[in-house]
Amino acid sequence: MNDQASSVDERYATTPATLTRWSRQDTTWMLGLFGTAIGAGTLFLPINAGLGGFWPLVILALLAFPMTFFAHRGLTRFVLSGREGSDITDVVEEHFGLKAGALITLLYFFAIFPILLIYSVALTNTVSSFMEHQLHIMPPPRAILAFVLILGLLAVVRCGEQVIVKAMSLMVYPFIVALLFLAVYLIPHWTGGILSTARELPAPSALLSTLWLAIPVMVFSFNHSPIISAFAVDQKRQYGANADERSSQILSRAHLLMVVMVLFFVFSCVLTLSPAQLAEAKAQNLSILSYLANHFDNPTIAFAAPLIAFVAIAKSFLGHYIGASEGLKGLVLKTGRRPAAKSLDRMTAAFMLVVCWIVATLNPSILGMIETLGGPIIASILFLMPMYAIRKVPAMAKYRGQASNVFVTAVGLVAITALIYSLLS
Repeated sequence: MNDQASSVDERYATTPATLTRWSRQDTTWMLGLFGTAIGAGTLFLPINAGLGGFWPLVILALLAFPMTFFAHRGLTRFVLSGREGSDITDVVEEHFGLKAGALITLLYFFAIFPILLIYSVALTNTVSSFMEHQLHIMPPPRAILAFVLILGLLAVVRCGEQVIVKAMSLMVYPFIVALLFLAVYLIPHWTGGILSTARELPAPSALLSTLWLAIPVMVFSFNHSPIISAFAVDQKRQYGANADERSSQILSRAHLLMVVMVLFFVFSCVLTLSPAQLAEAKAQNLSILSYLANHFDNPTIAFAAPLIAFVAIAKSFLGHYIGASEGLKGLVLKTGRRPAAKSLDRMTAAFMLVVCWIVATLNPSILGMIETLGGPIIASILFLMPMYAIRKVPAMAKYRGQASNVFVTAVGLVAITALIYSLLS
């Protein structure tokens, strides 16, 4: 045992030198994080953020990077604080005990699973709109279309976690180019759009109210917490004692990439479309790309925009499935049952297929689901739990006293209270 421990220590002792070399695996994870975050939330962000007006959007843009980086770094550190190989559900139980562990594992599942439902609806709407408006063919009944699409994605899931991460990282390259191309293409079509609301500063109460309700959507739009557990476990396996440093480097680069790309795209969209057109897109329950495809009489955009939306939503579905299945399996295991791994995988996939299919067929409001389910519930896991652990868990005591902890806690509380307001109003 001592020989094993010493060999592990020797291996970790050599890792600081490797931190100076950025590996292909680091790039794969950076793009995997980017790919998980950039999906339905991003494609609906121009609609919801643009409806709030110019000044709230500027403030949200300034908050985007610190809000995203500090929160995900905190959750990564939380997973890293556990035993070797422990995922988030194991770390929660290790730090907070069996009962608290079961409760937070339940919250973790319900923080991520609704996102799969959102992606299921968005994917079905995108393909249906593409078939109707671009291909000019009648789409099949919604129930059949939704079943085929979700079943196809779950077939990819069966290939395993590493295949999913690699597939997502490969899909990111053409997606970044396509999103950048579309944002640049829109520049000659800028009509001022949202600038019409910039002439007057909103009243402080109205500004705070708009920001208050918009932050949950921002939280969701840049969220990639479902893949953070797998990311942290892999970083600890790769870099050992230096996992915190390397994971922070990967997170910062991934977040810088996603914030710059997303905000350029968002501002290009809201400078092209008027507030009335953004409201119309929200009423139609379409992503901004599907709306732009129907808005422009340009064959290239008409075909490219829905395809970009399809790729974005599909890869984010795959990334979030990792976290949702992890949470569901954790719940099953905490009941005391110990089914075989293959049986548990099959039961998890069957449950996801049935529920995602039903919700996609019913077609609820996507933005409504984001406002009342996605953002606020994610905030409790992504923002508040790691900050609570920093104050209470000895293994995380070294992170106490940082100003970023106060910022992350404040953003989390804003998102939670926005949920309460939405439910009561």
